[in-house]
Amino acid sequence: MPVLRASLVAALLSLGAPAQAADDLAVGAVRTLYGSFESALKDGPGDVRTRAAAIGPTLTERMDFPAIVRVAVGPKWNGFTPEQQGALTEAFAQYFIATYATRLRQAAGGTFTVKPESEARGANRLVQSEAANADGDSSQVDYLVGPGNRIQDVYLNGNVSEVASLRGSFADPLKAGGADGLLKFLRERTAGMLTVKPAP
Repeated sequence: MPVLRASLVAALLSLGAPAQAADDLAVGAVRTLYGSFESALKDGPGDVRTRAAAIGPTLTERMDFPAIVRVAVGPKWNGFTPEQQGALTEAFAQYFIATYATRLRQAAGGTFTVKPESEARGANRLVQSEAANADGDSSQVDYLVGPGNRIQDVYLNGNVSEVASLRGSFADPLKAGGADGLLKFLRERTAGMLTVKPAP
């Protein structure tokens, strides 16, 4: 997968004026996220479980996991019980953290650059950034930040949505087993990622 494949769709509405850098909380949220990535990689990539432990608290703080999983599941979400919704949100958060910890290995030795001003997208803000690996290969990674300064979607190269990608991944488990099928899928995928051995 491409580095930090964002694949984290909210409608891109009217373009507004950029926020001032000094008080741009949306930019601050993305910079905090990248700070955790850099910290996780400072001593080398390590293994997935170690990276997940390093970035997990910041992802939990900065990503709007309840909103992301709700939109990724789609209309079926409203038919789930509160208990099922809670279990899925928790399992999804762990799955997302493990996914980003897995992808993060490709960024070891690279850089993250955040544009200093965000742009309005309806009630949200869009923060543009670039992630480059140690070889200098870079990808545009943009973040849709909600009113509470929590990230609701991520776009690779400006248009590949994380939420849309997740919706596609969840379709088969949901069709086969509903909420329980998706819960099993998330937990099994998370466990599989966390047990991967570091590359030699």
